[in-house]
Amino acid sequence: MTNWRAYLIDLDGTMYHGSRMISGADQLINAMKYHHIPYLFVTNNSSRTPDDVAEHLRQMGIPAEAKDVCTSAVAAAEYIANMQPGAPVAPIGEHGLIEALKQAGLSIDTERPEFVVQGIDRSFSYEKLAQAANWIRNGARYVLTNPDLLLPGQDGLMPGAGTISASIAAASGVNPVIIGKPSKILMKHAIDRLGVRPDETAVIGDNMHTDISAGAHAGCGTILALTGVTNRDNLAELMEKTGVRPHIICDDLTEVRSLVVGSIESAT
Repeated sequence: MTNWRAYLIDLDGTMYHGSRMISGADQLINAMKYHHIPYLFVTNNSSRTPDDVAEHLRQMGIPAEAKDVCTSAVAAAEYIANMQPGAPVAPIGEHGLIEALKQAGLSIDTERPEFVVQGIDRSFSYEKLAQAANWIRNGARYVLTNPDLLLPGQDGLMPGAGTISASIAAASGVNPVIIGKPSKILMKHAIDRLGVRPDETAVIGDNMHTDISAGAHAGCGTILALTGVTNRDNLAELMEKTGVRPHIICDDLTEVRSLVVGSIESAT
């Protein structure tokens, strides 16, 4: 049996698709709450605040509060605040990122920032690109919330934060520090919040490139749910590409729930 006692749970593709709950997501979270199993929802999405994310989950019938949510924006803000409290930062992003920076006590400064913090920005422009590149070339450190090249939109896949970052990196000649999955920085932030060790923690997710790779990089257990990006047909190819093999593979969230609850019951 596993010795995992806490879980980091992906959202899109694991808990829901868009605004539709994946079957068994509510039952999994209710079971974890009933058995007092520590968990956090961990997302690369930097555009929403934890309150926004929790409200989205509740609207689908999944129990959630802001304290249960860990976003790449919050982790990026705290990463900078721990390095340099009150640092002047220039955000390139949306509401969730700007609120996270303010909550961490950082100073929004578009004159002489010491950090450029970038996430998804659906109003990104040539002017913003030129400005960001100038800040970075003048010595500002570059922090990227998450490297996702694409994200789902109403009309199919849309450019993500990683695509914007590619242009800034090309224009500035500087690659960013990446916070979100598959980086271990986001996972360490979440693990520290739960007050557990990596080897006591398992990541539950559907994406080999992000969730499962991040868990492996952080020294966590990994539970792959075949509820989204990864399926039986592409699993072998994705394991070869990532060089990562999940500890456990579950066909659905009912199987995940049985695994999680079973491991707790066997330990008591």
